[in-house]
Amino acid sequence: MKFSWQVDTPEMKLKSFLKEKGVSKKLLAKIKFQGGTLLVNGNVQNALYEVSLGDEVVIIIPDEGEHETLLPDNQPIDIVFEDEHLLVINKPNGVASIPAQYHPKETMANRVKHYYNEQGYVNRVVHVVTRLDRDTTGLMLFAKHGFAHAMLDKQLRSGTLKKYYTALVAGQIDKLSEQATIDLPIGRDMSSIIKRQVTSEGQSAVTDYWLENKTKEVAQVGIQLHTGRTHQIRVHFSAIGCPLLGDSMYDGRMDLGVTRQALHCTKLEMEHPFTKEKLVLKQPLPKDMKTIITR
Repeated sequence: MKFSWQVDTPEMKLKSFLKEKGVSKKLLAKIKFQGGTLLVNGNVQNALYEVSLGDEVVIIIPDEGEHETLLPDNQPIDIVFEDEHLLVINKPNGVASIPAQYHPKETMANRVKHYYNEQGYVNRVVHVVTRLDRDTTGLMLFAKHGFAHAMLDKQLRSGTLKKYYTALVAGQIDKLSEQATIDLPIGRDMSSIIKRQVTSEGQSAVTDYWLENKTKEVAQVGIQLHTGRTHQIRVHFSAIGCPLLGDSMYDGRMDLGVTRQALHCTKLEMEHPFTKEKLVLKQPLPKDMKTIITR
């Protein structure tokens, strides 16, 4: 895969220029040792070469092949957006994001692997950028090569890649504000290998929410995550007395027609890492959540 830029700064080393463009030391090493190329004005150069204003810089990144241990799964994927760098899918309920001890296959990563194989892509390593819990639905972002993954990870860390959710909650919903921030640290619940809890010894976790609709029993809330802790939304809303419908792990109500946590990733906002255009991707609520809202 080829990427090119024109130098618009005074003289500097090629590696410094590429660092400004998001090329990491790891990627430079891959280019050097795995068959890639660095070109300046059409000539092969090394990373210490001095580039000047107006020079054309090209990097050629070697193909990634595939993870031999990741098995393809021929179940379909629902594509929301795709170009040569990004893939965004609508994840269904009941499918894990990536293989784990109890879910070694039949995950979204396995499905994407099969899709890449079917399309004949030269880059077939599956780069998961944003994961969702097994029973959470909605938008899930993949990078189609390592350079894109690194650029999107940088956006995640800086907060410029924004994730929005819709949840249905019950419990002490009269105490919900029209708009508020939940800032409570999250760590492991030592009684479980999966469950998390609010604990002073945990990692910082920040969740913004706003009230979108409310009845006597159920509230619909919009959510923006500022951190990405495991089960963050589920733990935070349980901690304030409003667990998600269907979320048995965190004491959510199971008698209102939803049998999984009522949580859906509705929107992703980001700057495209290469075209620099603003991407706003949306996905409507799934049928089970719509049914509760309509009812």
